[in-house]
Amino acid sequence: MPRATPLRVGVIGTGYIGTTVGGQFHRHPDATVAAITDIAPEPRAEAAAAFGVGEDSLYDDFRAMIEEASLDAILVGTPHTLHYDQVMAGFDHDLHVFCDKPLTTDLGRAREIAERAETSDRTLMVGYQRHLNPAFVAARERFRESEPQWITAEITQNWLSDFTGTWRTDPDLSGGGMLYDTGSHLLDAVLWTTGLKPTAVSSRMRFADDEQRVDAETTVLIEFANGATANVSVSGDSPCVREHIHCWDDDGAVYLDGREWEPRTVTEIDAESTEHSPYIDRNEGPNKAEAFLTAIDEDRAPPATARDALRVTAVTEAAYEAARSDEWVDVALD
Repeated sequence: MPRATPLRVGVIGTGYIGTTVGGQFHRHPDATVAAITDIAPEPRAEAAAAFGVGEDSLYDDFRAMIEEASLDAILVGTPHTLHYDQVMAGFDHDLHVFCDKPLTTDLGRAREIAERAETSDRTLMVGYQRHLNPAFVAARERFRESEPQWITAEITQNWLSDFTGTWRTDPDLSGGGMLYDTGSHLLDAVLWTTGLKPTAVSSRMRFADDEQRVDAETTVLIEFANGATANVSVSGDSPCVREHIHCWDDDGAVYLDGREWEPRTVTEIDAESTEHSPYIDRNEGPNKAEAFLTAIDEDRAPPATARDALRVTAVTEAAYEAARSDEWVDVALD
């Protein structure tokens, strides 16, 4: 049933996430964009016009917005390294928080946020959309009964040419390169879909900068507690987007494939190598705003939790360390 009053959301950052997910809240009958903050006046004004936000509810500092505006929740859509301060400010002011991925680019801070979220009565949802995708949900259900033993995953993108000169290739804002950006979704998909616990990582990276902070291409080998292995490859210097995740168990395999940002397909392969494509209603999954509102209203865990995001950060940080040290690195989840 409809909420008694709409959820009042403050948008922090008016880039892609702030405008797309902010638009989902704007269009939802049980939510409203009540305030906006961005350090740049022009995109801030454009978002205000799109969402019908008045001049007195626009800010150039997120702390001022959180302290002064009447809000129930915030949407954090800023560069990666800024997430920690903004998420924690939301908790400090008793607000629900939707945070884009990755949760943070620092493992200690990711752990701190996860612990804070788990002791709070506020909802924190992270923007890993594979958790809302029917193909990935179906694959996760399969592996509840049978753990995969061998996983390969890859994603390609013309990331480097698209984002050179933007914050995504500035490691002080992005935390790294392709692996911390689009690659974060791929790592999350592997970890969440299989449900496996990563224990150690080896990696190789081709860096796009002399300081070796921005990776353009990365291959990550992951060992899991059950003895399974995963080979995860990301290329940000390719002409188009293609994604493939293949997970094998004793009964066969599940293939998750797609091009560009279209919905992914799922194919099941049995032990006799017979392929089957189960029916997937690509329209049945909620969008991010809908899932966030449902989690709040039903007082249950959101589809992508801080603990899910912590695992991704732990593997990502281990991968960067492994690439620079040329050694296997333990994944520090605890």
